[in-house]
Amino acid sequence: MKNLFIRLTVIVSLTISMNQISAQKPSGYKLTNTFHIASTGGWDYIAVDENSNRLYVSHGGQVNILDKATGDSLGVIANTTGVHGIAFNSSLGKGYTSNGRLNNVSVFDLKTAAVLSQISTGENPDAIMYDEYTKKIITCNGRSKDLTIIDAVTEKVVATIPVGGKPETAVSDNMGKLYVNSEDKNEIVVIDLIKYTVLNHWSLLPGEEPTGLVIDLKTKRLFATCDKLLVAMDATNGKIVAQLPIGDGCDGAGFDPSTNLIFTSNGSGTITIVKEQSANSFVVLETVPTKRSARTMTIDTKTHKLYLPAADMEAVPADAPKGTRPKMVAGSFQVLVLSK
Repeated sequence: MKNLFIRLTVIVSLTISMNQISAQKPSGYKLTNTFHIASTGGWDYIAVDENSNRLYVSHGGQVNILDKATGDSLGVIANTTGVHGIAFNSSLGKGYTSNGRLNNVSVFDLKTAAVLSQISTGENPDAIMYDEYTKKIITCNGRSKDLTIIDAVTEKVVATIPVGGKPETAVSDNMGKLYVNSEDKNEIVVIDLIKYTVLNHWSLLPGEEPTGLVIDLKTKRLFATCDKLLVAMDATNGKIVAQLPIGDGCDGAGFDPSTNLIFTSNGSGTITIVKEQSANSFVVLETVPTKRSARTMTIDTKTHKLYLPAADMEAVPADAPKGTRPKMVAGSFQVLVLSK
């Protein structure tokens, strides 16, 4: 009788869970436009300036600026060799690029796109962000395994913070704390941005190789994209509250606070869309086709549109060494636009 009760309980629980999933309405997201960019070179992050109509796309040794509605070219930020990310400071009218091969940050005018200055950082600055609370620019330096903290007003480096691993992405709680994905340590590193010290190292296991990272400031939840897994973590204590399956090859994430949707851009050619039902309850809504190689993304929270850089890729030769990456088909670079 006891075993029968257990089996009935499991069946009822699974039925409730499946009913909850089936009751969720699809997000409605689909591919609605493609912006083609003729220049050559690889890419990494993409960023939208929500205070303007501009979309910034890292591409080889430059940043292409597009009209975010039409895809028309609005200019180029040159001499950003190995550029990874772009950040904005609307109060100063300035933007910033992290130039991985130059080990510096370019400061540019948001209106004219003219480069105003360059600031030295740690080795191979990757992700970059501007923290409004502390008025600091922060770069995640992959090779030197540290963070460079820059005063936005003086444009001087005020601190270098070792994090003990390869920092991939960072997000702020807008109250003086910074959370950093450590890709090779499978953890979140918590930083005090007032004292420039490391507060905690929180394990993401079973999540491995974290890349994308976003935060819900309302529920105080971090969402880290790991190898085929999205890990939801309590930003107050490091407790893992959920693990959800996502696509392969993810290198980016987005969060829309008005819809409570989490997006993961999977290089295998999909976006996984997760609904945050509450602080500790999440459900995978759907998987939307994109394009193989569309591994990073950004979201415009005003229009709710998603932008993903991608390209057509050549087939890898059968006799190529294991792990060989496919080459980009020349002239095929593009930005995919997904909307409802």
